[in-house]
Amino acid sequence: MIFRLIIILLFSVNYVFSQEGLKIYSKYCVGCHAPNLRGVDSKTDLFKNRFTKKYIERQISQGIPNTTMVSWKNILSADELSSVAEYILSFQDNDLESDKKIKTDTVNSEQYKLVIQSIVGEKLKTPWAIEFISRDSALISEKRGSLKWMINNVIQSDSIEGLPKTYLKSSTGGYMDIALDPDYEKNKFIYLAYSFTNGNYDDKNALALTKIVRAKIIDNQWTSEQTLFEVPDSLMVRNGNRWGCRLYFDPEGYLFFSIGDMGRAMDSQDLSKATGKIFRIHADGSIPEDNPFADRSGVLKAIYSIGNRNVQGIDRNPQTGDIWASEHGPRGGDELNIINKGDNYGWPLVTYGLNYNGSVISDKTHMEGMVQPVTQWTPSIAVCPILFVSSDNYTKWDNNLLVGALAFQELRRLVIKDDEILKQEIIWKGKGRIRDIKLGKDKFIYVVTNGPDRVLKILPY
Repeated sequence: MIFRLIIILLFSVNYVFSQEGLKIYSKYCVGCHAPNLRGVDSKTDLFKNRFTKKYIERQISQGIPNTTMVSWKNILSADELSSVAEYILSFQDNDLESDKKIKTDTVNSEQYKLVIQSIVGEKLKTPWAIEFISRDSALISEKRGSLKWMINNVIQSDSIEGLPKTYLKSSTGGYMDIALDPDYEKNKFIYLAYSFTNGNYDDKNALALTKIVRAKIIDNQWTSEQTLFEVPDSLMVRNGNRWGCRLYFDPEGYLFFSIGDMGRAMDSQDLSKATGKIFRIHADGSIPEDNPFADRSGVLKAIYSIGNRNVQGIDRNPQTGDIWASEHGPRGGDELNIINKGDNYGWPLVTYGLNYNGSVISDKTHMEGMVQPVTQWTPSIAVCPILFVSSDNYTKWDNNLLVGALAFQELRRLVIKDDEILKQEIIWKGKGRIRDIKLGKDKFIYVVTNGPDRVLKILPY
């Protein structure tokens, strides 16, 4: 009876839908997705995303792995699949509760035709990183010192309260990466990297450096903060630039993070200085006993690798277990490296780049004891985040590496075999400076940009 009343109401407000599609939906779909398509829970809510007809048909036909959505290809004919997809689309398009339709674009890649959904527009101010808490919620860092919730693709108006102040007198400083504790469901710790000073935050000449903290968000308050990495004033720098910083937890629970060279290139080779390095610590900030320099005096024992100019992307190759990192070069010489314990990646003694004014940094691209990159980009694309693809939604991209660029505003797909790059494909160009790439809890890829469309979702079909 209730269902009949709903259908009468829909007719009364001139909803247009396929009668055949409604019949099929009522017979097979209503039990999980409800008469109004809102679902019995967030996982079965068909209003969360606006998909294309072909994409809906494919999901119904093939099912969705590891969910209750089974394959219907042996039950529904092609015409029936088309009818129910049309019904779902027409119902969504005429939804009275939705004032905002998600913008979409299409991109033809070598393996897929992609639907690019603009999830969030200019409500975010210079976002830097995204971290998914659940299928429906994510936390986003904004460069100027705020964290925002994205709930069901909507940015919440209230920023998290009680956040640490950040030093903004450097053009590249501010809030950077965020990460969840591997045991987040139990301890609720969230990790944050940001530019920090012990001095005057309005002083352009204040001593400053990257700081790593963790805390919990309770009732929208940043609370129980703990400092995991902070150097004394004697190791901070004035007028620094290139702060890093990417955070990454490996499967063993080690936290990797990067700090850029802050414009002090030669300090990247100095084990007593924090700049130009990748670090590895335990989740509580303690130093692993097997860190490469943990048994040496006069050094920073958290250092894992040196000679890294400005790493802004870190991820793990799921096939080999190796940690990979993308590194900003100067004018040319962006690098993609495999990060090994205690290795030296050469900056500034070896480089494929020049100074921004065109002068020579080093006449060497190779040197004994210095690790060569897997690949390098000259001219510089201003490489930033990286993500190894591992999702049933992109089986044709399995173990491919996605690379985002700032200056070139590119998303690239790299095909890798035996640690060699076989192919690079530019998926798109010109959608804004790409700051982060993450796999959501729904196993779809999300891209954070500084362009008009701040958060993009990639849907293959």
